[in-house]
Amino acid sequence: MNSRLLIASGLALLLAAAGGVVWFALPDAAAESDAGEADATLPVPPVPPRIATGADYENCLSMLGTDPAGAAGFAEAWVANGGGDGAAHCLALSKVALGEAASGAEMLQALATSGRGAAAARAAVFGQATQAWMMAGETANAYATATLALALLPDDPDLLLDRAQTETTLDRHAAAVEDLGHLLAIDPRRGEALVLRATALRHLNKLDLARADIDHALTLDPDNAEALLERGIERQRRGDRKGAREDWQRVVELAPDSATADLAQQNLALLEAGPGG
Repeated sequence: MNSRLLIASGLALLLAAAGGVVWFALPDAAAESDAGEADATLPVPPVPPRIATGADYENCLSMLGTDPAGAAGFAEAWVANGGGDGAAHCLALSKVALGEAASGAEMLQALATSGRGAAAARAAVFGQATQAWMMAGETANAYATATLALALLPDDPDLLLDRAQTETTLDRHAAAVEDLGHLLAIDPRRGEALVLRATALRHLNKLDLARADIDHALTLDPDNAEALLERGIERQRRGDRKGAREDWQRVVELAPDSATADLAQQNLALLEAGPGG
């Protein structure tokens, strides 16, 4: 299951990235307060998790990526005619697709709580609610739904990553390290989990452990832009301004149009503006 890459084909999810792997201001920089303003766009799978079957359900889901308003209209009529969980699921997803993230999150949470589907499907819908709450900037609610998802599937790596992301946003870095340790025991090659744990460890001032995670992530993928962004921060904190500059410049080269590159450029600007340039 890939609950964190959700909703429907063609729909991008924007996650609040405060405290996570996307924006890291240099020490004592005023830009630290802007951490929550950067968004990261995630890809989505061709189909969302299925909690129902039937032609109406498939038709409604198929419209989400290209005609979310049409999907909403279809789902609303279907709900009114007793469409059940499938209608409610499609309607909730259409709300998220139309920019009504909080409304969609509430509906997804209610559906996962009361739905009659299997535990795996309900956990996936809780995961969707987590992402929608994050889109809405409601991180405490996102943490709650991530926890409900893990109560159903405690060893699901994607759900563990979901909750760790909410925990870093809420500055619960020790809890994030614990969840990510659980995840990495299951899937030790999960690069984004290594980077996120390094970030949490850095916030806990455990720089040697953070560096070990970053080195591991870069061994798995030397061109991991998020890992290079984080290594640049770790290098800067150790006083290696040249190394930090090289890492952030490499991020811009690797992913020039990404949010990660934007943040690397911000860190470069702060670095150049600091003592010694």
